[in-house]
Amino acid sequence: MKRSRRVFLAFAGSSAAATALPRFASALDYPTRPVHIVVAFAAGLSPDILGRLIAQALSERLNQQFIVDNRPGAASNIGTEVVAHAAADGYTMLLTISGNAINATLYTHLNFDFTRDLTPVAAIGRTPFVIVVNSEFPVRSVPELIAYAKSNPGKIKIASAGPGTGPHVACELFKMMTGADMVQVPYKASYMTDLLGGQIPIAFSPIAQIIQDVRAGKLTAIGVTTPTRSDAAPEIPAIAEFVPGYAASGWYGICAPTGTPDEVVEKLNAATTACVTDPNLKSRLLNLGVEPMPMSVANFKKFVADEIAKYAKVIQFASIKVE
Repeated sequence: MKRSRRVFLAFAGSSAAATALPRFASALDYPTRPVHIVVAFAAGLSPDILGRLIAQALSERLNQQFIVDNRPGAASNIGTEVVAHAAADGYTMLLTISGNAINATLYTHLNFDFTRDLTPVAAIGRTPFVIVVNSEFPVRSVPELIAYAKSNPGKIKIASAGPGTGPHVACELFKMMTGADMVQVPYKASYMTDLLGGQIPIAFSPIAQIIQDVRAGKLTAIGVTTPTRSDAAPEIPAIAEFVPGYAASGWYGICAPTGTPDEVVEKLNAATTACVTDPNLKSRLLNLGVEPMPMSVANFKKFVADEIAKYAKVIQFASIKVE
């Protein structure tokens, strides 16, 4: 009986090991076929450009094709839903942006739950929004803007790309933290002509959109929204230098369907971190106004959770709604 029991336990142990082996081996071999990175925006836009850079770098590093799959529409929710409902096998990823953290609260009737259905894998980089003013506006610093807004409540008009966009929410966070009373003016098309022409005095704008006009002296940049000065434009002060704790960067990362094997997630994180810290890719990212932001899986998960919580407070404070 003892011998039979030993044989049974040995057989059971070897069976369990054999069952575990394929998953472990597949994680070591991953990826064995092309990986799709869903970009929830149209080709040619900033997320697409960044997604293709990362896809190429990962292809070279992991010796397998990483293919960009554009699924634009509904403020990125269409592409995000595709990944949320995909197989959790490591072969469908989402190029995640800061807008996903905003949308998690902003949209209440989605067919997925960003927090429940997707898991953060790797951070890529952050890009600042910039407070810019035209030459006719009597403000040249963040403290001057706060003081002017408080002494002229409701009179300052700020251009934005629309309710719920990253720059709009960054502006509302600024108002929430400083008590500055300013009015958002949403534009369906570009506001740059009005901003440069003096029809509207100020904007929270993506750095890539305004940096050439700033360097040409057509606009004045008074603050970047990243927690510290940006490597892309170190001459512009961080808003946090005057408003401690302020941070509202645009950012990019990679998420996967919840349930993707931990070994695959860790391997993708390590590969992505190696890519964004490589001097050649780092230089190309900085040229696009994107500062590399490598993080461990655990730190990126915390970062995303903190961003969702922060923007939920802003959306509630400003009563932001989308049609």
